[in-house]
Formats: sequence, structure tokens, C-alpha cells
Amino acid sequence: MPALLSALDQPVPIVLAPTGMVPTRAMTPHVPLTPEEIAADVRAAAAIGITSVHLHARDAEGAPTWEREVYARIVGAVREAAPDVVINVSTSGRTWSELEKRADCLALDGDLKPDLASLTLSSLNFLNGASVNAPETIRGLARIMKERGIVPELEIFDFGMVNFAHVLKKEGLLPGPVVANMFFGNVAGMQATLPEVGLAVERLPEDALWSGAGLGDYQLTAQALAVAAGGGVRVGLEDGIFLDRARTTLATNPALVERVHALLAVHDRRVMAPDELRARLRSG
Repeated sequence: MPALLSALDQPVPIVLAPTGMVPTRAMTPHVPLTPEEIAADVRAAAAIGITSVHLHARDAEGAPTWEREVYARIVGAVREAAPDVVINVSTSGRTWSELEKRADCLALDGDLKPDLASLTLSSLNFLNGASVNAPETIRGLARIMKERGIVPELEIFDFGMVNFAHVLKKEGLLPGPVVANMFFGNVAGMQATLPEVGLAVERLPEDALWSGAGLGDYQLTAQALAVAAGGGVRVGLEDGIFLDRARTTLATNPALVERVHALLAVHDRRVMAPDELRARLRSG
């Protein structure tokens, strides 16, 4: 059977990114910021059908924070609201670059220990800022994840990051199956076009479990291309706060998840259950 047809028969991981570091209440009233709000959105999305959730923490003023105590409250609330959903915590370098701060959430233990943690594979520019990810910091985070038994979820914005995934794999810092979110539409990265999506997928490590994400106006386009190419989907207000490119209708996280399910129905594909993802991760 051709490889693409085989991939289209596989269940689709849906990664919900409900909050991020950028959206504010001034931008949209729908972005969840507190542990309770985030848990409520995850519960609603899980009722529709998602596989995992990518969590960012905000402090009492709504500003991004790296502090473990805040992550503990969010993870605890999400575990209670949607106990089956696979949990991924962010180690983003968009606001701070120090390894100690970025790794703080990786020390969560017991029921609060995350299943996955994000790992951005290079420094990059956004339209109005930068995310700094030095090679030694990337390797440091990967080592801590390996020691803690937390699976890295690679964040890939350009083709150089795809190359670096192979470097880390060769160095033994990415044990087991590679899990990756690939982002399209960033001003300084890969674009949501057929050639660039295809090349990125072709260059991934063999048997990678990948999901496509589109930034801003490109969210739906990238998701459609990913579903058609046999991949998974990342969705949520972190990546875009509008439902339409004309930016006339503010989105909610449940509405964005419902739209992904409509895409899956058109392509005759089904969502991957959280336990299926856990089994896939253990298989490596």
C-alpha cells in the first residue's frame, strides 16, 4: 500500500494549545488564563475529542510565567477536568532563555508529572520578537527530559530545525519515537504551502508522529494540508484568535476543535484517543 494511503488510515493526534504566551484579554475575551479557565476549555475540547494539551502558565496578572507552582495548579486542574488527556508543558524561550527557569516545570512529580514537554530546536524570530534557543540549552532540556522520562515534543518552525532533530537523535537525546509539531506561516519560517509542507514531512526522522500547525491567518490552511498529508493537527487560541482570515469572528478553543473534526470527517479520518498516543510513546 502506498505510504500516504497507509498514513491516512492512521488516527489523528489533535494537540490543543489553548493559551500560549501572546493572547491577552484585550485581544480576545475567550483566551483562558487561570487554571480553572484552562481546565474548563480542556474539558470542553475533550468532550469533542482531543489527544493532548499543550500548556502555558500565566501569573495572577495574566503575564507568562515559568514557575513550577503555577504549572502545578494548571496541571492539577486539567487532570481533574479531563483525566484521560495527555499533558504537555511548555519550556519556551520566547520570554526567558535561562535553562533553570525553562526546566522548572519538568520537576513536577507524581500525578502532576507531564507526559510531554515542548522542545524548540533553534532560535527564531517572530514578527515582533524572538525566541532564543541556544544549542546548549536545547541539549540541556533534552537531557533533563530524558532523565525524567518526559517525552520531548519537538517544535519545528524551519528546515534547519528538522535537521537538528536528526542531530539530537544521533546523539541519543531523542529516545523512542519522535513527536513533533511543525509550524507553518511564521514570517521567518516555513510557509503553509504544498511544497514546504511536503518537504518538511519528507525530512522528518522515520516514523515520526507529527502534527501541523498554522500561525494566525494560516491556521486552517496548515491544518487542512496536515490532515490531507496523513499528519495530526495542532489547534488553539495560542496559534490564532480568529476563525476567519478576514478577522471578523473571534474563535474559542472548542469551536476550533470542532472545525478540526469537520476536516477529519471530510478526509474520513478519526481522532487518536489519548491512550493510543500513550501506547505509541511506550512502543519506542
